[in-house]
Amino acid sequence: MANALKVLFLSPEVAPFAKSGGLGDVAGALPLSLKHYGVDVRIAMPFYRVVKEAGLDKRNLVRDLEIPLGPANLKADILETRLEDVPVYLLEREDMYDRPNLYGNSRGDYYDNLERFSFFGHAALSLAKHLDFAPDIVHCHDWQTGIVPALLKGPYSKVKGLSDAASVFTIHNMGYQGIFPGNKLAVTGLSPTGFFHPGGMEYWGNISLLKAGIIYSDAITTVSPTYAAEIQDTEHGMGMEGVLKGRASSLYGILNGVDYNKWDPVVDDYITTNYSAGFMSGKTRCKEALIKEMRLDPSLLKKPLCGVISRLDNQKGLDILIKILDDMVNLDVGLVVLGSGDERIQDDIKEAMDRHQGKIAAFMGFNDSLAHRIMAGADLLIIPSRYEPCGLTQMYALKYGTIPLVRATGGLNDTIETFDEKTGKGNGFKFRPDDSKALLNEIKRAVRLFKNKKVWKRLMLNAMAADFSWDRSAKAYLDLYNAISHRPSPIIRNQ
Repeated sequence: MANALKVLFLSPEVAPFAKSGGLGDVAGALPLSLKHYGVDVRIAMPFYRVVKEAGLDKRNLVRDLEIPLGPANLKADILETRLEDVPVYLLEREDMYDRPNLYGNSRGDYYDNLERFSFFGHAALSLAKHLDFAPDIVHCHDWQTGIVPALLKGPYSKVKGLSDAASVFTIHNMGYQGIFPGNKLAVTGLSPTGFFHPGGMEYWGNISLLKAGIIYSDAITTVSPTYAAEIQDTEHGMGMEGVLKGRASSLYGILNGVDYNKWDPVVDDYITTNYSAGFMSGKTRCKEALIKEMRLDPSLLKKPLCGVISRLDNQKGLDILIKILDDMVNLDVGLVVLGSGDERIQDDIKEAMDRHQGKIAAFMGFNDSLAHRIMAGADLLIIPSRYEPCGLTQMYALKYGTIPLVRATGGLNDTIETFDEKTGKGNGFKFRPDDSKALLNEIKRAVRLFKNKKVWKRLMLNAMAADFSWDRSAKAYLDLYNAISHRPSPIIRNQ
């Protein structure tokens, strides 16, 4: 792989080692797809307690690597494990990363997160130098790595092996911005005159690591084309819309992919009966089993069964769904809910269950196997999010022939095409206004079409034919890497 494109992949979490959300899934899947295309990709992440307790096969790679943190030099060890055939470098320093959680606890974020992730950024670049690994691209994810593009433009700009590296910064959610007091700038190792100003990482007198990543990276990506446009407006930009508009020519929306090795009814070990587009009776058996498991009325086997698999909060639009639960049930449909979150929303769902026994069922908490069974057994998956950078559940649902009914925002808008019963084209249902009436009207339309077996089968087959594999996402990232890389010639892809 001497001539391969070299990518250093930096993420605060990587599945299956450590994960708190979709970021971990992306960081665990995208490198594997890049490797398939001949990229020499290597991952770096902190060695958290949860990673240590996983009992991974690993080896000591570097002992007592000196890493700057403000005016001091601290020592850390680097261990190496593997994600299939991709090297994963684990940064070990117990006082920073050997903690119960990744970023904080019930009282809030850890007080020293600026130190923890500044240290991680410096360590990743110091390690690359130590290993004589000269990356063409340093791909950074979310605010925890936002310091790295700034470091590449500053203290590491003339370091051998790093001076020619281009940086990509991926925003997974604008809601997390890495805001810290401005008087802690010395921790970062960046100069005040060069970096702490309104055109740099300063944000209303504070440090913003998210802003640092946006300003200093060579390219910015986010996880869907629609979200890339949305975050440049006031509603979704969360105060950073002006900064993003200023870098619009370097901002790209690339959809996340899904892992069909785990989410495909043909191979899913969690569901009652495996099925495919050519063997749809298996889906009926999955629906029958789900109705029995959730103690719903058996008559729902012939009626629309809706599913919700979500964090239960207002961002996910669950409050507008709550308002129409009685109206939904009156349409002669059932509902299965899986998730946890806002206690008021949870209580409202429980009260609706009491009012409509046999028609509404819920499991409050995390249950991965049940998520698969709902995905296979439901007819509709309702996702009324107020904003959704990408979203994965709607892409999973398509593969299972479970029709997504979504609000037209972010990745939901990019992946779901409204079904047209005249042309037979489309793979789901969409509504745009952020209100209960619009949601209910679209549910009514779905219920009407469900009664026409021929039309519904066409819709299911359209859904199951959709391809949102990581392969296509990796190709888009490769095109971007080649566009910004300082390499004299593009990568030769192994097709």
